Amino acid sequence: MIIGIVGLGLIGGSMAKAIKEFTDHTVLGLDQDPKTQARALAEGALDGPLGEETLSQCQVLLLTLYPQATIDFLMQHAGKIVKGTWVVDLCGVKEPVCRAITPLSNRHGFHFVGGHPMAGRERSGYGAAEARLFCGASMLLTPVESATGELAPAESAPGEPELVESAPASLRQGLEAFFLSLGFRIVHFTGAAEHDRIIAYTSQLAHVLSNAYVKSPAALQYENFAGGSFQDLTRVATLNVEMWTELFFLNRENLIKEIDGLCSRLTAYGDALKQQDAEAMAALLQEGCDWKAKIGGGKRSAIVSSRE
Repeated sequence: MIIGIVGLGLIGGSMAKAIKEFTDHTVLGLDQDPKTQARALAEGALDGPLGEETLSQCQVLLLTLYPQATIDFLMQHAGKIVKGTWVVDLCGVKEPVCRAITPLSNRHGFHFVGGHPMAGRERSGYGAAEARLFCGASMLLTPVESATGELAPAESAPGEPELVESAPASLRQGLEAFFLSLGFRIVHFTGAAEHDRIIAYTSQLAHVLSNAYVKSPAALQYENFAGGSFQDLTRVATLNVEMWTELFFLNRENLIKEIDGLCSRLTAYGDALKQQDAEAMAALLQEGCDWKAKIGGGKRSAIVSSRE
């Protein structure tokens, strides 16, 4: 197949390198930075540039842009995408993007699927990209289409169309086989709304917490006092500010619920200390241990926080 990749940062660059290392597919790439695109070509991560004249040659198009940039690109280039092409966006929120793009895919006949690779590194950009980034990770896919082909409101009223999970079996099977060939441990199909609700907890809240945690004045004296727990909690404190701000606000309501819930739970620990209630503290700690056992005990997941 000929695979086009738009955006050659950490995820797009890693996709290109993984495809070249693990498959026989041809890869065409486009990046807004000509130097990045030239480097990818020179290193063999790309077989050629992706442009207006080659977009129609692609059987698969991967978009690794910010959410609004993804929407803008497809709105500008939908007419160049051949009917039947698999188009997968790889940004960190799904419902706003799927809701905006689904009418375009219905109109132009390409198959649009939201995607989110649950893999990443602390560093961003093409320089951090690596072919084995996705090995052992989970790939989330949200194949959706509007019930009427029209743009549905963010919260549909009774009788209005909603985004519903839908995709031909052949498309699901093809996408699953493709992403598994790049080293992913599993391809999980889910709904766009469910993705955004859960990712607010598993990814976005973790980045907010890490970023806030590191702001303590005590952090300035951490040297020689920090172990693995400090490193784990601060690992994603450094982030792409522009991208994460956009992701947070596009998933605002879900993230607010998670932040409020965390603040409420933390308050209970503070209250136990203020009231010198060791029994209450022990109960809170045991409850946390029990919840950890429910979600996987002490086993460390192979899935790492994504860019995400």
